[in-house]
Amino acid sequence: AERSRLLNRDGSVLAYFYDENRVVKPLADIAPIMRTAQVAIEDHRFYEHGAMDLTGTLRALVRSSQGNTQGGSSLTQQYVRLVLVETAEANGDATAKALATENTIARKVRELRYAIAMEKTLSKDKILENYLNIAYYGDGAYGVEAAARHYFNTSAAKLDLAQSAMLAGLVRTPVATNPVAHPTVAIER
Repeated sequence: AERSRLLNRDGSVLAYFYDENRVVKPLADIAPIMRTAQVAIEDHRFYEHGAMDLTGTLRALVRSSQGNTQGGSSLTQQYVRLVLVETAEANGDATAKALATENTIARKVRELRYAIAMEKTLSKDKILENYLNIAYYGDGAYGVEAAARHYFNTSAAKLDLAQSAMLAGLVRTPVATNPVAHPTVAIER
């Protein structure tokens, strides 16, 4: 879902309406450094593995068994989860949302099955584009374009290294690392 505009007679914007502040952009309109930053922090082997990053999954299992809980999902699996949650919310389906967010192996297996199917039909670049447009960057900003405008008053195409690093760091815990509410934590992340 994207935001809607209410226009004046002369075509200028009078107001925006939205449930989720999102402006979808093609990958070509997102700064390469932002793409690189998001891949680096979420799944640095994204372009090297299939739907599942076996190395990352095994690392997460080992560390989690030692009491240090970590995610092992590939960027594609994370995108699948975001789509499932958003679809459930859009449909007002509490059961589907609960299934999409439950902390179980069954959920991870479902996500993996969808991710495998997705990687058969979409390119890695298209998956990254979709991810960057659906991810929540905190403080009401959904997608990297809305986040770039909200936090830095710029477009996703014009993000620099520092801005890209800040935004990429928000996705994992957007409330706890919100730079408006918690600037020190956001900068440290």
